[in-house]
Amino acid sequence: MDSKTKALFLDRDGTLIIDRVYLSDPAGVELISGTIQALDLVIKHGYRLFLFTNQSGIGRGLHTLEDTHKVNARMEEVIGLKRPLFTDICIAPEGPKDPIVYRKPSPRFISESITKFDLDPTQCWMVGDSEADIKAALAAGIKIAAVKTGKIDPSSLAVVAENKVPIFENFAAFINQHLITSAHA
Repeated sequence: MDSKTKALFLDRDGTLIIDRVYLSDPAGVELISGTIQALDLVIKHGYRLFLFTNQSGIGRGLHTLEDTHKVNARMEEVIGLKRPLFTDICIAPEGPKDPIVYRKPSPRFISESITKFDLDPTQCWMVGDSEADIKAALAAGIKIAAVKTGKIDPSSLAVVAENKVPIFENFAAFINQHLITSAHA
């Protein structure tokens, strides 16, 4: 099978970078330990990367879409790998009271990307730190991994347990302990 059909859909805040609620200042970008090495490894193993981030601060009027683009650009700069790092980026600006279009748990971005980029859903993962991330992956029919570096809390654990979602200390642990080792098993 063509390795270019493998993909990771990655949450931003709490998965790749420290979650600073409603982050609008690029100076606040701080990577979670091991993120650079993990991203480099998955790229070398043929995975395409997609960033899928809820940014309700836009819908709430707390910051702008341009602020979010600046934060994303700073994150890519700090990561320092070949750019563009992501095949595509979905910034869901809806607030919690707005009609849901792309805001997770909507699977729309994942489903559209699978079609648009001819991805193999059996080789796609959503990696995130929240119940919304898990529900988006479930609705899209792709694999899921949860990380403890963000919002996973007791209310999320029921959906984790019910769906046998593996939980890892961080993104790097998922890549090193599960994704790459199972790919070679």
